[in-house]
Amino acid sequence: MAKESVKARERKRQRLVAKYADKRAKLKEAGDWVGLDKLPRNSSPVRLHNRCKLTGRPRGYMRRFGISRVTFREMASDGKIPGVTKASW
Repeated sequence: MAKESVKARERKRQRLVAKYADKRAKLKEAGDWVGLDKLPRNSSPVRLHNRCKLTGRPRGYMRRFGISRVTFREMASDGKIPGVTKASW
């Protein structure tokens, strides 16, 4: 499990990206690079990192399910993911 502070930091970045999305788009369209530099660094979508929704694990993220491969394997073997069974691996 990831530390709570790391998960909180990632959530904060997601909020900042959503907050400044329109402003960033307008500044990019206008070509105002100085104005873009004045925005917070964490408002850039490039700084986001996919993390497992349950454990916060940053590696082995499966986009289709929104969880890490380890969590996916555990849930599949327990029968918690419909349509995915041990035999289908």
